[in-house]
Amino acid sequence: MTPAPNAPIAPIAPMAPIAPLALNARNLRKIYKRGAEEIVAVDDVSLTIPKGEFVSFIGPSGSGKTTLINILGCLDNATSGSLEIGGRTVFSAKKCLSESDLTKIRRQVFGYIFQKFYLVPTLTVYENVILPFAFFKKPEAEADPMGILKFLGLDKRIDHRPSELSGGEMQRVAIARALINKPEILLADEPTGNLDTKRSGEIGEILKNLNEKEGLTVLLVTHNPSLAKIAHRTISLIDGRIAG
Repeated sequence: MTPAPNAPIAPIAPMAPIAPLALNARNLRKIYKRGAEEIVAVDDVSLTIPKGEFVSFIGPSGSGKTTLINILGCLDNATSGSLEIGGRTVFSAKKCLSESDLTKIRRQVFGYIFQKFYLVPTLTVYENVILPFAFFKKPEAEADPMGILKFLGLDKRIDHRPSELSGGEMQRVAIARALINKPEILLADEPTGNLDTKRSGEIGEILKNLNEKEGLTVLLVTHNPSLAKIAHRTISLIDGRIAG
């Protein structure tokens, strides 16, 4: 039916804003060769992760969790597929960044936390935390690392060496070191694997606070279902593929 002359035109509803993407991966595959045998560690994985999202990856040992997060974090190369970080193509069928460019992305975009703490035993807490500054320092990086150390409850331990710390304290030092260059994306690969239940919960709360209060995009690999639940979204991997 034709509307009456001069009838008011209903306004067009605005489109919901599209969240900017931290990561956009398409058809990722990673194949290792062991003699004549081919082992598919990551098998046709596609996913998008908006900025500010907290995503956990779970699955049995050998399911491809660590391999996938290493590819997303530019620590490993995929055999095929494509990856964009912040809208920039890292690799695809037609393009692959140079190793020097990948190094810049690792330094400028990511902070890494691992199951092993990788602290230098001869350095103090403070010296371990500022160690990345010896290689690279973002202009906007924390001028005074004490702010990070205080946030993590380590400001009274700055002169201690790793041997004088508990496991939970050592992991918090590793987290502080990962944060020192103000990363956009925090990758945590089994960060509580060597900790008891209480300390695991404390690390989980720290990751949650970093996501909610600092806006960090967090990617967490864990075997701990309780820890995985603190994320906005959980991705299950089985035999290198996203389950479901």
